[in-house]
Amino acid sequence: MFVILFKSRLSEHAGADYYATEDRMRERVREIAGTDLVEVKHYTGEDGDRLAVVMWENAGTLEEWRTDAEHQVAQKLGRDRWYSAYELTVAEVVRTSSHETGPVAAESGEPDGKPR
Repeated sequence: MFVILFKSRLSEHAGADYYATEDRMRERVREIAGTDLVEVKHYTGEDGDRLAVVMWENAGTLEEWRTDAEHQVAQKLGRDRWYSAYELTVAEVVRTSSHETGPVAAESGEPDGKPR
């Protein structure tokens, strides 16, 4: 599995054409990755910094995305026009762990929700 972090800051030239291309790239990445793509999340900070986090399963489809002609055109437009700054990080995942809390216990003051 791979984690891709794309940090960016938009320039004053990023308008409707940028957002249309961004939407198209979201579609395109899913077309290329198929079932390999795990998750895509986008965040924007109060300061305008943006972060896209992509969890990707397969190195082969990740390479297809990297070399996709439509994606490369969007990359060039990004460098030439839409981004005042960006940074791309691709990392291979060594290990993951997770936890999910179940239903919230009744408000009895006890950890298991049962009165004593």
